[in-house]
Amino acid sequence: MDSFSSFFDSQPGSRNRWSYDSLKNFRQISPAVQSHLQQVYLTLGCALVASAAGAYLHMLLNIGGTLTTLACIGSIAWLMATPPYEEKKRISILFGAALLEGASIGPLISLAIEIDPSVLVSSFVGTAVAFGCFSAAAMLARRREFLYLGGLLSSGISMLLWLHFASSIFGGSTALFKFELYFGLLLFVGYMVVDTQEIIERAHLGDMDYVKHALTLFTDFIGVFVRILVIMLKNSTEKNERKKKRRD
Repeated sequence: MDSFSSFFDSQPGSRNRWSYDSLKNFRQISPAVQSHLQQVYLTLGCALVASAAGAYLHMLLNIGGTLTTLACIGSIAWLMATPPYEEKKRISILFGAALLEGASIGPLISLAIEIDPSVLVSSFVGTAVAFGCFSAAAMLARRREFLYLGGLLSSGISMLLWLHFASSIFGGSTALFKFELYFGLLLFVGYMVVDTQEIIERAHLGDMDYVKHALTLFTDFIGVFVRILVIMLKNSTEKNERKKKRRD
């Protein structure tokens, strides 16, 4: 949060002029990079549609689970190993991985529909708004301004993995689960900013692999969406339990 506040405070002029001055930072993004970003976000949107289709297939056929998760990981590894010049093949693999990811989180989505369908819509809208706001912040900020956060976020992910590993062995608690949930949400939100700036920087250096960049943002989006959905489901369940106790 200090990084974001320092960004706004560092803009020249008064607070009423920060938006105009910050919009001039778009001039740092060349037309070629802007065109690349359009391809990235268009591909990301299509991947999200494929993921929604995967979740729908799970509700119809009950295919989501460990196998689809492993298949998704395998598809991502296949995508990363495929040469960039095989563009159509890589796009197909990306959409296949997105479909499998949607099927993998299908059980969670089905649970949300059973408990409260409005939670699912609110979670998606909230994720989309957060994604748009933090991506815009990364674009409007000075180049490389948030890239230093990458090391801190990687350390946070490592700590999260070790905590999850320890809780699976020694047993977890409600407090630890909440910490992992909220801390993981904070990390993935941070990755939205860092990955957006890294994509812009790589594009300036000539890396126009929009399929790989769309995969990166897709992973961030799903990571935030799942955690927001779990948090809202937990709150909705606790609220329903309180209502039942009051009635009793």
